[in-house]
Amino acid sequence: MHDESRRIEERVQRLHDQRIKTAVYAATVPFEVEAWQAPGEPVPFEEAAAAPYEPFTMGTPWGPPWGTTWFRMRGQVPAEWAGKRVEAVIDLGFVGDWPGNQAEALVHLTDGTPLKAVNPLNQYVAIANPARGGETVDYLVEAASNPDILADNFSKPTPLGDKLTAGDKPLYTFRAADIAILDEEVWHLDLDVQVLRELMLELGEHDPRRHEIAHALDRAMDLLDLDDVSGSAAAVREALKPALSKPAHASAHTISGVGHAHIDSAWLWPIRETKRKTSRTFSNVTSLADEYDDFIFACSQAQQYEWVRDHYPKVWARIQESVKNGQWAPVGGMWVESDGNLPGGEAVARQFIHGKRFFIEHFGIETKGVWLPDSFGYNAAYPQIAKLAGNEWFLTQKISWNQTNRFPHHTFWWEGIDGTRIFTHFPPVDTYNARFSGVEMSRAVRNYAEKGGASRSLAPFGWGDGGGGPTREIMERARRLADLEGSAKVVVEHPDEFFAKAREEYPDAPVWVGELYLELHRATYTSQARTKQGNRRSEHLLREAELWATTAALHAPGYAYPREKLDRLWKTVLLHQFHDILPGSSIAWVHREAEAEYARVAQELHALTAEAVAALGTGEPRAFNTSPYDRAEVVRTADGAPVYVEVPASGSSPLADTAPPQAVTVDGLVLDNGLVRVEVARDGTLSSVRDLRAGREVLAEPGNLLRLHTDLPNYWDAWDIDKHYKNRYTDLLDASSVTVVEQDPLIGAIRVERAFGKGSTITQTITVRAGSPRIDIESDIDWHETEKILKAAFPVDIRAPHSSAEIQFGHIQRPTHTNTTWEAARFEVSGHRWVHVGEPGYGVAVINDSTYGHDVSRTVREDGGTTTTVRLSLVRAPRIPDPEADQGRHRFTYALLPGATIEDAVAEGYSLNLPLRVAEAAGAPAPVVSAEGEGMTVEAVKLADDASGDVVVRLYESRGGRATGTLRTGFPLAGAQVTDLLERPLEDAEITDGAVPVTLRPFQILTLRLRRG
Repeated sequence: MHDESRRIEERVQRLHDQRIKTAVYAATVPFEVEAWQAPGEPVPFEEAAAAPYEPFTMGTPWGPPWGTTWFRMRGQVPAEWAGKRVEAVIDLGFVGDWPGNQAEALVHLTDGTPLKAVNPLNQYVAIANPARGGETVDYLVEAASNPDILADNFSKPTPLGDKLTAGDKPLYTFRAADIAILDEEVWHLDLDVQVLRELMLELGEHDPRRHEIAHALDRAMDLLDLDDVSGSAAAVREALKPALSKPAHASAHTISGVGHAHIDSAWLWPIRETKRKTSRTFSNVTSLADEYDDFIFACSQAQQYEWVRDHYPKVWARIQESVKNGQWAPVGGMWVESDGNLPGGEAVARQFIHGKRFFIEHFGIETKGVWLPDSFGYNAAYPQIAKLAGNEWFLTQKISWNQTNRFPHHTFWWEGIDGTRIFTHFPPVDTYNARFSGVEMSRAVRNYAEKGGASRSLAPFGWGDGGGGPTREIMERARRLADLEGSAKVVVEHPDEFFAKAREEYPDAPVWVGELYLELHRATYTSQARTKQGNRRSEHLLREAELWATTAALHAPGYAYPREKLDRLWKTVLLHQFHDILPGSSIAWVHREAEAEYARVAQELHALTAEAVAALGTGEPRAFNTSPYDRAEVVRTADGAPVYVEVPASGSSPLADTAPPQAVTVDGLVLDNGLVRVEVARDGTLSSVRDLRAGREVLAEPGNLLRLHTDLPNYWDAWDIDKHYKNRYTDLLDASSVTVVEQDPLIGAIRVERAFGKGSTITQTITVRAGSPRIDIESDIDWHETEKILKAAFPVDIRAPHSSAEIQFGHIQRPTHTNTTWEAARFEVSGHRWVHVGEPGYGVAVINDSTYGHDVSRTVREDGGTTTTVRLSLVRAPRIPDPEADQGRHRFTYALLPGATIEDAVAEGYSLNLPLRVAEAAGAPAPVVSAEGEGMTVEAVKLADDASGDVVVRLYESRGGRATGTLRTGFPLAGAQVTDLLERPLEDAEITDGAVPVTLRPFQILTLRLRRG
């Protein structure tokens, strides 16, 4: 037989694209269209319905950036169309085929009932099937003219990312608004040909099945009447039936498909637009559920459900019905799909607490798994946090984006820092927006790493990132691929069913220990520094407000614990931990609003804490310590005078004149407090840091060296920092001023001022305080650089085999060598409040109050000694997607802590992030709880969420070893229970002598519910 493959393939493609696809709609009549441009921000339906509309002609430009245009569409189904399937088809002037980053619209009936959304891949709205003929159609269509931020493939900055800079030029040209007959036979033929053709092209050149399909398609095309596609479609479909009905091989891979619509809670659009995206997508989904009984849709992010509940009650009612019918599956159990690295431990816990409670309260469903397909890496505390929230499985996809190393598993047990394991899956289809194309089906089978051990994987299907969701075409593909020779088999099912089957099939799946580090998007630890700082400050202010509100509730008669306010503020902070807000990868509008929101949160939390402290009564000035560690340090009074105080953990002390161990002396540019001696060079660096307790020099080279690097990654500017950034840099050694600014027995400080680059300045105040070896560096930067990153280096004279960085509820160790590609790929990593490097007998920590990105490296000197360098990433200047990212003022503090153990690093991390609060109060109420025992660290103190008055305490082992101790209370204790994160009892806790004995394994998290006597 002659090889006619090329002829057949080209023939099939042309006939499909030019004749079959164009005949799907058999006839059309246009709507009569009127338009009204909403002024400013979106308006409610009632306002739009009452607005004055003007005639609108197809082919007319419409839609300024971020605008809303309402269209009234009126028409009538022709009488001769009776018995036909009739739909509205609307083309707003879509660009490309991605639904989420351009024009979108929600179609309403005139009574305000949302029907369905339209986007480039879902342009229809059902009118009647079968039509009676003569029906009147009257719609109000809310069209959003969102700009295409991804235009030109992210190749250049755009002003379109903020309504303040986007201008008002119309973006789109309305193409068509028609009433149309859907020719179902042609539509199904279109899908038959698509599925077979794509399968054929993925099969090997020597695979008999490929050639069998080719010749079947060729013969079928002979039956297609080019002058009457509709009339011949049935005969063509009949000819293709044998090729479509051959069953899959017995050993074929099984793909569990679940409908999905990844909706970023903000990214290339603001939060206000996401609220509308949820209504559009969820309208589409509930409409599809009505059409396909076998459809199942998995949806995470309780925040988005709440938006729909509050703003689109009719869509909310349809969701509730779909949940009851088993077609809608709430998953994930988190408030939003948060970033996987940057939120603090308690914040991750609250993501699950608020998310799971929402689903339990509104649907009676407790979600079983963590659904995080798109976060940029995952911290090693997740398995334990997830299990303590009642989860059984974990799903992500993003690790497939690794730049260097291919992750070795798709289904595995993930083991966290405490030893907890959770069953985990990465879809080998390598997308959370699958559509069951031939390429995707082939890729899933080819990629699957568990061949021979397991035979199934998951594929979330539906258009996403900006929403859109599954379509009827994707469902039809799934049906055709359910059992088709040459392809993997597709079964649409709930993700819980997939995970149960996968675990049963593969109980001895391999184990991955430690973080799931994404070898990409490493700049998300640093970009948009003010957003990150707002998050860090908010987390600690929430901790402070909860602690002192609990204290006041226990000791101040008449004080009401502000449960609703705290709940609302937590949810605001949790929303902004979404994986494109907190990482700094959103448009300017998003980060501008985030900074303003964090300022409002801070103001309200300061007020709540002040109210709680004031409720304790008026009296002498006291220092309040929110940290879980006792503190002896210098604090400033209301008039700015320094005072040395000793304050118990979670308690308070009067501002008495307690004498420090030794006064601070300032001699030229040398600060000395008897614990450390710091010499500042004329260039502003630390020329020497002497640990007087250990009798050793800490630095191997000048410390606090500020280095300005060129920072232009190959792609994804706000997301990525590529290794070549290290090759070009300028050291900032031209200090314009180095002066002593404070010389007091309790505080010595030297200020260094610099100007550099494109008009940027940085002022740093290096401070040593009595009684503390910590050297604080307060930084005030006016930043005007572009495509640069500023780092601060501390080269210490330590041979450290690894660095330790704080993560959620513990810390993680990373090698300082680059023996393998896995270590080399970790050239930029994340951490929370501290990084520690050490050798046996001696260590140093670098503490921070708002930075996350850092790198640690080491080199051997000519004298044989080893220099280990810790460098903090302070601020970046990407231009895409926000051309003004990070420009302007930044204020933050980082510190060097010589002679530090891990426990010292933990304690000082809390101290720097939770400064002592000075306020007036009467008496000294005992701390709500006190943890007695090394390594026992209290993370949260609050009243129970059920308003019972019980006290809830969350603590963890923070050193990485076993801990044995006692939790004592500042109130009579009547009972204690160990609970899960949702404060549900797991077991009774022992009480001995009015306290709770506690034993913790390394990094164990323990939640205790304490009943007051």
